[in-house]
Amino acid sequence: MAFEGLTEKLTATFKRLRGKGRLTEADVKEAMRDIRMALLEADVNFKIVKKFIADVTERAVGSDVLESLTPAQMIVKIVNEELVSLMGSESAKLNLSPAPPTVVMLVGLNGAGKTTNGAKLAGFLKKQGKRPLLVACDTFRPAAITQLEVVGSQVDVPVFQMGQIDPIDIAKAGIEHAKKHGNDLVFIDTAGRLHVDEELMEQLRVMKEAVNPTEILLVVDAMIGQDAVNAAKTFDEALDITGVMLTKLDGDARGGAALSIKAVTGKPIKFVGVGEKLDQVEVFHPDRMASRILGMGDMLSLIEKAQQNFDAKKAAELEQKLRKNKFTLSDFYDQLVQFKGMGSIADIASMLPGVNAKALEGAAVDEKALARTEAIILSMTPEERENPSILNNSRKKRIAAGSGTQVVDINRLLKQFDMMQQMTRQFAGGNMKRKAGLFGKLKGLKLPF
Repeated sequence: MAFEGLTEKLTATFKRLRGKGRLTEADVKEAMRDIRMALLEADVNFKIVKKFIADVTERAVGSDVLESLTPAQMIVKIVNEELVSLMGSESAKLNLSPAPPTVVMLVGLNGAGKTTNGAKLAGFLKKQGKRPLLVACDTFRPAAITQLEVVGSQVDVPVFQMGQIDPIDIAKAGIEHAKKHGNDLVFIDTAGRLHVDEELMEQLRVMKEAVNPTEILLVVDAMIGQDAVNAAKTFDEALDITGVMLTKLDGDARGGAALSIKAVTGKPIKFVGVGEKLDQVEVFHPDRMASRILGMGDMLSLIEKAQQNFDAKKAAELEQKLRKNKFTLSDFYDQLVQFKGMGSIADIASMLPGVNAKALEGAAVDEKALARTEAIILSMTPEERENPSILNNSRKKRIAAGSGTQVVDINRLLKQFDMMQQMTRQFAGGNMKRKAGLFGKLKGLKLPF
């Protein structure tokens, strides 16, 4: 995840401050030097770093801080507030037109991910009750239309295209199509270039004039660092963009673009792409991002992620089954699939306060093992899933043949499932001392995923 290096350096700086008890002005200035270096190494714009440090220092050397009983905590609070301010203070929502459809022009350079992220946004907003339409206006890049149709079908969002004709005509026709078919949100996938040029900007200006979009979202790659900020500035000067979608924030980018774009352009980051999958898109919350940068976690985003991936009705049913010791292989499979939707263990850990996500880097759901488990369970009859004790050798051979696995794989799954059942029984009916002892067993239990 981006900002790992910055988080480590800031955490170390604050730890040194906490160890001093009372702080002097010299202590604060030394800490500010460390923070300045950490921000510059994170590829934050140097002018922004200079102003940020000046603002924090001015507040941090005041008597209210230095004479406080917990001055180090006060400085952390100040840095947190200034980071939030730097990134935009509040999350910026997508502007919706009072007279549908809302038209969103997606602009940016080739490679930033306009096409894929347009589908991500469409799918994200469809889950919120919108009826989006994707319009294929990138007639410059080969296969762009086909790519949009593929990703559109994957998120179950219709795609309007008219082939390789004038993109302005396509955009106009797409909006009329949306009006006739009840689509209240239109995403126009425009052409990009490998670099900013006047021909590209002129085409986008003409399209803006023709369709009068409600939003112009710049899709920019976080991996290119300060070039992302420069691109944002250029597009904003030419088109007056309304917001930014920052992609690939899950990679090893230093993250400086996220801290610089709002300050340089004055336009907010509205969405971030946090993975390659089409459901891995989030609304950008400056306060939550600042909290994660400072190693304080992001419990609100973690709760939202859990709510999106876990079925509340199934959770209530599972609770009743656990209480009655009726946890089955079907329930086991449902839980594995829902947990898989949460993403990698490292992603989850990055949202927990005080957890070093870097130590868990690479720890993720084993897709192949989960596929084997799925194949085995789905090859069973409903009766076998509810009562695995009836699985004799003949049944196991049939399941192995149907799932493309070996009998030994089935035996391993059944053994692991039996251990889980034993522990759930003890959790449901045991005393606290016995329950505490179960965590030792959990550490040694290797789940099939």
